[in-house]
Amino acid sequence: MFNFDKTNEIIEKKSRFLGFLIENADMNKINEALLFLKKEHKKATHICWACRIVNPFCEKAVDDGEPSGTAGRPILSVMQKRDVQNCCVFVVRYFGGIKLGAGGLVRAYTKVTSDLLN
Repeated sequence: MFNFDKTNEIIEKKSRFLGFLIENADMNKINEALLFLKKEHKKATHICWACRIVNPFCEKAVDDGEPSGTAGRPILSVMQKRDVQNCCVFVVRYFGGIKLGAGGLVRAYTKVTSDLLN
């Protein structure tokens, strides 16, 4: 069992987006959380994420099969705008059967991250 600092969920055109936040993150903790989410959400379509770590400096954004730049980058962008550091945000997506398009994906990943960081 992995304990996340905060979680949330939004539904967008039948797709479920589950947000998970880790504070005081390092790459070991991030990898542990990612393995946990992959086990817990085997039927999820995507597990996208982004992290910002200060020391050593690391910013990473992962789309996990979503169209390039529609998931990881929007998550990271929200984190950068709010100057969130040493954190990682994961978003697990269960596809609901309706394609959202690039704009819809960016809005959904941005919203779940924004809500999670509020």
